[in-house]
Amino acid sequence: MEFKHVSYLWNDATAASMAGDEVALLVYRSNLLGADLRLTNYGGGNTSCKAMAKDPLTGKEVEVMWVKGSGGDLGTMKRNGLAALYVDRLRSLTNVYRGLEYEDEMVALFNHCIYDLDSKAPSIDTPLHGFLPFKHIDHLHPDAAIAIAAAKDGKAITKEIFKGKIGWVEWQRPGFDLGLKLKQCLDENPGIKGIMLGSHGLFTWGDTAYESYINTLEVIEQCAEYLSSQYGKKGKIFGGQKISSLSPDKRKEQASLLAPILRGLCSNSDLIKPSVGGGAKLGHFTDDERILEFTNSNDLDRLAVMGTSCPDHFLRTKIAPLVLNLAPEASLQDYKSVKEQLTSQFVEYRKMYADYYDSCKHPNSPAMRDPNPVVILYPGVGMFTFAKDKQTARVAAEFYINAINVMKGAEAISSYTSLPRQEAFNIEYWLLEEAKLQRMPAPKALTGRIALVTGSAGGIGKAIAKKMAKEGACVILNDINEERLKGAVDEFSKSFGKDAVASVLLNVTDNVSIQNAYSQAALLFGGVDIIVNNAGISISKPITEHSIEDWDKLYDILVKGQFLVSKEGVLIMKKQGIPGDIINIVSKNSIVSGPNNAGYGSAKAAQAHLSRLLAAELGADKIRVNIVNPDAVIADSNIWAGGWAEGRAKAYGITVEELPAYYAKRTLLNEMILPDDIANACFAFVGGLLSKSTGNILNVDGGIAMGFVR
Repeated sequence: MEFKHVSYLWNDATAASMAGDEVALLVYRSNLLGADLRLTNYGGGNTSCKAMAKDPLTGKEVEVMWVKGSGGDLGTMKRNGLAALYVDRLRSLTNVYRGLEYEDEMVALFNHCIYDLDSKAPSIDTPLHGFLPFKHIDHLHPDAAIAIAAAKDGKAITKEIFKGKIGWVEWQRPGFDLGLKLKQCLDENPGIKGIMLGSHGLFTWGDTAYESYINTLEVIEQCAEYLSSQYGKKGKIFGGQKISSLSPDKRKEQASLLAPILRGLCSNSDLIKPSVGGGAKLGHFTDDERILEFTNSNDLDRLAVMGTSCPDHFLRTKIAPLVLNLAPEASLQDYKSVKEQLTSQFVEYRKMYADYYDSCKHPNSPAMRDPNPVVILYPGVGMFTFAKDKQTARVAAEFYINAINVMKGAEAISSYTSLPRQEAFNIEYWLLEEAKLQRMPAPKALTGRIALVTGSAGGIGKAIAKKMAKEGACVILNDINEERLKGAVDEFSKSFGKDAVASVLLNVTDNVSIQNAYSQAALLFGGVDIIVNNAGISISKPITEHSIEDWDKLYDILVKGQFLVSKEGVLIMKKQGIPGDIINIVSKNSIVSGPNNAGYGSAKAAQAHLSRLLAAELGADKIRVNIVNPDAVIADSNIWAGGWAEGRAKAYGITVEELPAYYAKRTLLNEMILPDDIANACFAFVGGLLSKSTGNILNVDGGIAMGFVR
C-alpha cells in the first residue's frame, strides 16, 4: 500500500539488527510513530509489546508487557521510558475491581504488577493494552482518526469506511474499565484490526512490531484518504472565509507588537488570586496556514467555544481558546489603549473559566487553577499560546493545530462534537492528573523569564547568558559577529535545548537592529524580562594620542548602546506590566581614575550615572536597574582584543604577560576575576533574593579599595 497522508519510515536493515529483541523493536517502532505529528502529538499516545522473560524469583519464563510509561514521548522515548509488568498479575486485578466509582484506586495496584522495579511508572492507559491479547499494540491520536471519532455520526462512518474491520467504543475516560470495554469489543467482533475510541483516538495491533506498524499506518491512511475525498462536498471548509489574512510581514509585525501585551495579561498575578495561578508565562506565535484558515472563517465563533474532543488536546489547550475582538490591521502602537481594550476580554474569559469550574467541581476537586487562556486566536494574524515554559507553549500550539484538523475533518463528513463540559472537567481536574502535577519538579529561579544579554556570543556576555539559561531563563543570544553567534547557538542548543535559546544579529549602535532583536524576542518568547547591557569595547591611550574616532566609538557602543537597548527594552517591559531587570556591566574604571583612560573611563562613568537615572525613573514600573562593576576580567574576555592589553601594560610599566598576576596581586583578596564571577553577580540581582533592590553597584574586582563606593 502506498502512503500519501502518513510517513513510512521503517528500515529493514535497522530492524534486522534488533531481531529477537521485542523491546528494542517496540522502542524503534514507537520512535518512528512519534516522529510524524500527523500520527500523534508530543507526549501523546502509547505503545506496548508482550514477550516472554525470565522471572527473577522463580527462574521460569513468564509473559511481560512493556508499555510506554507515564509522561513519556513516543518520538524520543528510550528503553528506560517503558514500564514493565507481569501480564497475569495485571489481568488478575479484575478480581479486586469494584467498578467505575472506584476506578482511581486501581492505579496504585499497578505497582503490585511491576516486573522491572527500575522501569518507568505505569500510566493510566496500561490496562488498555493489558487486556488485549496482541503481542504489539499502538494507541495513537491521529488527526484523521479523531476527526471521525469526534464526528456526530462517527460510529456509522467508521463502519462505512472499514466495513466492520474497525470496532467502536464510546467515549469513556481512560482507565481500568475502558480496558475491559476494549476487550469486550474485541470479543464481540473477532477478526477486527483496530478499535476507534469515540472522541479520543485509535487502537491498532499486530503479532510483530512490523505488522503493528503497517496496520497502524494503513488504518490512519484510510481515514485520511476518506476525509480528503469528502472536503468540499458539504460546502466550503469552515463555512468559507470571512476575512483575509494580512501579508506575512505585516502579520509578524502585528504579532510582535501585541505579544508583550498578551503575555502581561496572561501573567499578571495582580489580576487573579495568587492562590489560583498566575506567574510569568512564556509565549509562542505561529501563523500557520491551517490556523489562518480557521481563524478567518465564518465558523470560527461557533466552533472555537466548543473546545476540543481528544483528552490529550484538551489538557494542553484548556477548555476553549480566547478569540480576540481585534481587527487584523488595528493600530497597536498605543499599547495602553490596546491593553485597556483587551483587558475586558480577559476578565470575561476568567469569569467563564471560573463558572465552568464552579458548575462542574466535585467535593474533592483540587482548587481552581490559573483561569487565563492558553490559546489566543487573532483572526487574520495567527495564534499565540502561553504556558509555564517555552516548550509547553510550543506544544500547546501543535495540539491546537491538531484540534483544528479534527474540527475540519469532522465538519466535512458530519458535524463536530466536543467533550461535554463535565467530562472535560473530570479530565482536567482528575485527582490522578493533579497528583502528576504535584510530582513535577519545582521551577528554577528564572523559569518563565526571558533574558537578552548584549554581546553574548563570547566572553563575559556568554558566561552571563549561560548562567541565566542554567537557572531556567530563555535567552536571546546576539552579537555583531555572525560566525561567533552561530557557534554559541549550537553550544546552547545542545546544553539547554532549542526551546531555551534564540539568536539575532545585533549592533547596539543601530536602533533598527535593536528593534528587530526585541521583535524577535516578542515573537519567539512573548517579550523580555532581563536586559544585560554587556556589549563593549575598550581603548586605552594617553589623551594626546586619543583620536576623535576613538572617543566616538567608545561613547557610541558603551553609552549610546546602553541607552538605545534600555529604551527599547523598557517599552516592552511596560507593555507587559511584569517586573523586570536591567543590569549594566560597567567597570571599576567608572569610579577609579587611572592613566591613559580618559575615553573609556569617562564613558563607563556615563554608563553608571545613566543607570542611576533609570533606576530613579523606572522604579514605579517595577523595573529594577542595577550595576555590576568588574575589573581585570582577563580569561576568555573580548575586552583584551584590539590593543587594550598592550595599552594597560604600557600604562603600568609591565609586559602583557605580567598583567594577570599584576591584576590579581593588587586586589585585597589576591584573586583573578573570571567571566563566571560576573555571571554570578548578575544572577544575584535577578535570582529573587534582591527583588527589592535597585540603583545598586556590585563590585566584582577581588577588592579594590579605590573602587569602594562611598
